[in-house]
Amino acid sequence: MLMFIPGIAKSHLVKVSCILSLLCFFAFSSIAQQTDKPQKDLKNTIHVNLTNPIFSGGRSFILGYERVLNKRRSFSVNLGTNGFPSLNIINSDSAKISTIRGQKGFNASVDYRFYLAKENKYVAPRGVYIGPYYSFNYFDKKHNWQVKSTSGSTLNVESDVSLTIHTIGAQLGYQFILWRRLAIDMILLGPGVAGYNLKAELGSNLSVSDKEKLLEKLNDALADKFPGYSLVINDTDFQKRGTAKTTSLGFRYMIQVGFRF
Repeated sequence: MLMFIPGIAKSHLVKVSCILSLLCFFAFSSIAQQTDKPQKDLKNTIHVNLTNPIFSGGRSFILGYERVLNKRRSFSVNLGTNGFPSLNIINSDSAKISTIRGQKGFNASVDYRFYLAKENKYVAPRGVYIGPYYSFNYFDKKHNWQVKSTSGSTLNVESDVSLTIHTIGAQLGYQFILWRRLAIDMILLGPGVAGYNLKAELGSNLSVSDKEKLLEKLNDALADKFPGYSLVINDTDFQKRGTAKTTSLGFRYMIQVGFRF
C-alpha cells in the first residue's frame, strides 16, 4: 500500500500494531521449526495486501506478484481496486449527503528488491531488502447532496471528488517465510516524492458563496480521513477553486500475506 499522506491516525495505528504483533508471533514460531535442509527453489509468490482495506475499507482488494531473479534480487508488481473512505459530514446543518452515486479506485505499483547479503542468512525472497518503487493511486467518489443555500432554500447538488497520486521512492522491508509456502511481507519504511492532484466538481446550480461553503465541508472531511492532508494539499486553493495540485512528500508502508510456488 501507498500511504500517500504522511502520518497515521490512532485507530489505524492500533489496527496495524495488532496485525504486526500477530504476524511476528507466527513468523518467529515458524522460524524456530525450520531447518537448513536443501529444498527445491520456489521463485514465485502471490501476495494479498492486508493494509489497504484497513484505511480504505472493504472496497480495496490488491494482489501482488513477486518473482525471484537470483539469490539476492527480485521484483514485484501490485494491482487492484481502491476504496475512497466515507466522508463524515452526513449530518451537517448546512450540507448533508443524501446518496452515494458511485465510487471507484485503482492501485498499481512496482518495485525492485535487493536482499542484503550481509544482513540475511537465507537467500531471496527471505529477509531484509531495500530498493526503489513506483506507485499510482486513484480515488473517485460521486455524491448527491442536500445543501442549504444562503437564500434559505435547500438545493439538490451533485459532486464528483477525485484524487490522483504518483509516487517514486525507496523502501526498506522484511519478508518472513513460514513453513516454506507462506510469506509475510512487510514494507516498513518507504519515503518518496509524490505528485497529488485533487479535484472536486460541483453542480452548476450553486452560487459562488454556496460552492465555497460546500468545498470547505469537503476539505474538512478529507483532512479528517487522510492524516497529514494539510501538509501536502493547499487548503486555500481547494476551497476557492475546487482543485489542488502539488508535489510533496509521499510514504509507502504495507503488510502482505503470500503463497509461494
